[in-house]
Amino acid sequence: MRFGVVRFPGSCDEVDAQLACERVADATLLWHGDRDLQGVDAVVIPGGFSYGDYLRVGAIARFSPVMESVIAFAREGGPVFGICNGFQVLCEAGLLPGALLTNESLRFVCRQVDVVVEHDDTPFTNATEAGERLSIPVKHTTGRWYAPPELLDEVEANEQVVLRYAPGHNPNGSLADVAGVRNAEGNVFGLMPHPEHAVDPLTGSVDGLKLFASIRDHVAPRVAA
Repeated sequence: MRFGVVRFPGSCDEVDAQLACERVADATLLWHGDRDLQGVDAVVIPGGFSYGDYLRVGAIARFSPVMESVIAFAREGGPVFGICNGFQVLCEAGLLPGALLTNESLRFVCRQVDVVVEHDDTPFTNATEAGERLSIPVKHTTGRWYAPPELLDEVEANEQVVLRYAPGHNPNGSLADVAGVRNAEGNVFGLMPHPEHAVDPLTGSVDGLKLFASIRDHVAPRVAA
C-alpha cells in the first residue's frame, strides 16, 4: 500500500510524517496545488503552519486544490489521517466534528503526553488495545478541542472519540480530554499529538508507529484483493 502525505506552504512535519509512513509501507508527498492524489491508498494531512495560519489555523488550507480531492476521497471511504495542523484542517473542511481553539494557557505547549485508546476497532488503532496508554509528544498553541453540548453528546454516543488524554496529561484544556476524534463513518481521524515523532527508540517512544501500522493493516488486504 502507499500513503500520500500532503505538503502545504508552511508545513513543517510532512517529511517526518512521510518517514514514519515509510517505516510500515510506501509513501509519497502530495503538493497542495495538485488535485491528483496519484492513486494513494491513504492520505495523511501533517502538522505545521499551513499558509502561515494567518487567517485561522487550517482555514486557508481547507480551500487548497488538493483538499477538493481529499474530501472526495474521504467521502468515498478512503482513510484520511490528520495530525495537529492536519486535524485543524480536517475540522475546517467539515470532515471531522468540533473545532480546535487556543490552549487554555494561551501558550505554546511542547511536551510528552500519554493518551488512552478508547476504541481499538478503527482503521487507525487496530494495532492497539482498548485502554492502552500511548506516549506521544504534543506541540501546539491551538489544540483545545471543543464542541457544543449537543454535538459532544452525539460524538460520545457514536463512539467517535478515539483517543483521550490520560488523567493529568491534558495539555490544552481539551473538552472531555479529547485528543483525537473520527468522523461518523469511521474513515477520517484527527489528533493533536504527533505520532510521527514517536516511531524510533531514540525519541523515547515508538508508540506512534502503531497508528501508522494500523492504517497499513486496514488498507493492505483491500489493496491485495
